[in-house]
Amino acid sequence: MAEVTTPPIDLFYWPTPNGWKITIMLEECGLPYAVRPVNIGKGDQFKPEFLSISPNNKMPAIVDPDGPGGQPISVFESGAILQYLGRKTCRFYPSDERRRVEVDEWLFWQMGGFGPMLGQTHHFRQYAPEKVPYAIERYTNETHRLYGVLNERLKDREFICGDYSIADMAVIGWAKLWERQGQDIAEFPHVKRWLDVMLARPAVARGLEVKVDQPPMDLATDKDAQKMLFGQRARAG
Repeated sequence: MAEVTTPPIDLFYWPTPNGWKITIMLEECGLPYAVRPVNIGKGDQFKPEFLSISPNNKMPAIVDPDGPGGQPISVFESGAILQYLGRKTCRFYPSDERRRVEVDEWLFWQMGGFGPMLGQTHHFRQYAPEKVPYAIERYTNETHRLYGVLNERLKDREFICGDYSIADMAVIGWAKLWERQGQDIAEFPHVKRWLDVMLARPAVARGLEVKVDQPPMDLATDKDAQKMLFGQRARAG
């Protein structure tokens, strides 16, 4: 009997905290995937073929040729992708409703707060064309508060929801950049312990190391990339 091979999932990706969520999950699940680079500094996210699967012009996105009923499916938004892959593989996303709700709570905490607020902190501390003290203080302080929430959550459990889950995968790519966010990890010993555990996982390390076969982007100095990423209003419509 011929061996049945699983077709690879197309991963539309650029190496960022949101992209890493999906490479980590794919590595943890052992799913074959093919990286389709979306150079966000060159405007690939605005190409019609990408918008057809990710209408919010954000990566990551996936196309799974072996979707529900054996038919292809595209999924955009990193949290939705994590949930989909968790259901597909029955891994890292509990089937028990109470435990699933708990994972969803912390996944949405990351999607709605930890990611966006830390992203704003990166922007105003690292990339804004002018220093805006109010914005820097506002987002750095909110980032500090969110690390405090995470630290409290982790004080009596190894992972965010007890067992390792997609909630941890969603948070790690952002949390490992604490220095850039103006934080002192020593203030958050439970987060520090969790970070060490997470970064020691082989699949997490592999996911964080996924590169693209394109020149690296230095967003701090690349003015064209800054215009592409931070001046997107002009490209709407």
